[in-house]
Amino acid sequence: MSANGAEAPSSIITSNPDDRRAFIGGSDARVIMGDDQEDLLRLWREKRGEIAPQDFAQNLIVQLGTVTEGLNRTWYQRCTGQAVTDIQKRVRHPVHGWMAATLDGMVEQTGAVFEAKFMLPWAFTEEAAADKHMAQLQHNMWVVAARSSVLSIITGGGKWVEITVHADPLYQHLLLTAEKKFWRCVQSGEPPVLFGIETPRPRLAAVKVVDMTSSNLWADCAATYLRTRAAHGEHELVKAELKKLMPEDAKEAFGHGVRAKRSKAGAISFDPVEMEAVHASGQ
Repeated sequence: MSANGAEAPSSIITSNPDDRRAFIGGSDARVIMGDDQEDLLRLWREKRGEIAPQDFAQNLIVQLGTVTEGLNRTWYQRCTGQAVTDIQKRVRHPVHGWMAATLDGMVEQTGAVFEAKFMLPWAFTEEAAADKHMAQLQHNMWVVAARSSVLSIITGGGKWVEITVHADPLYQHLLLTAEKKFWRCVQSGEPPVLFGIETPRPRLAAVKVVDMTSSNLWADCAATYLRTRAAHGEHELVKAELKKLMPEDAKEAFGHGVRAKRSKAGAISFDPVEMEAVHASGQ
């Protein structure tokens, strides 16, 4: 039976609950939230049982991720002191039975979803890595009701990176909407179309120390900052003194080229004014 009570098309094979055609997983979420229409249609045909799932046996990057997963998990535990449990555990969403997650693990102390990845070193950035895996992470967090996730990444350049990604309720709402529409297409036979949902910018921990000496724009802004720093401090000090001098029952005060105004909330603001305009308004 489908989610809406109708008989599922005979082409969909769902008798085996472990068959990936019986649910939407984290790696499927990345395709559903992606920007490749051909990949989306291929996944739709896979879920309907019309074509066989992709064979990644000859994909070197996928195989490197598989064979380094154990090392990745061990390295994470060694570097952080955190234990990873529930390795390769399959979890179904308690309400949406068509949603599932096959976990690389869960961080025992924090309850965070653990995801081990292998990535190539060239053009690698933490922002790009988090963006690439955002849909999978948000999907898995939603399935297990986790509030955070950890990307543990080993690059081909011999570098290990840990990235924490928090649950994003708005993105998860959009993700659930897109996955529901996709699953309805699987059941009805209607080809799906891309959903065009923008990936949220991840909140990454600030851990880098960066030398900006080579940036000309940084140099210009730094010079202006240093040149005006003393003047800015003096400016803020005299503003505080002027506020003290303004009578408490005054709505407005002016003199020597400066006008002070008190708002209904009691905040005082200052504006430079021409002397002639001040005298004219005061007459």
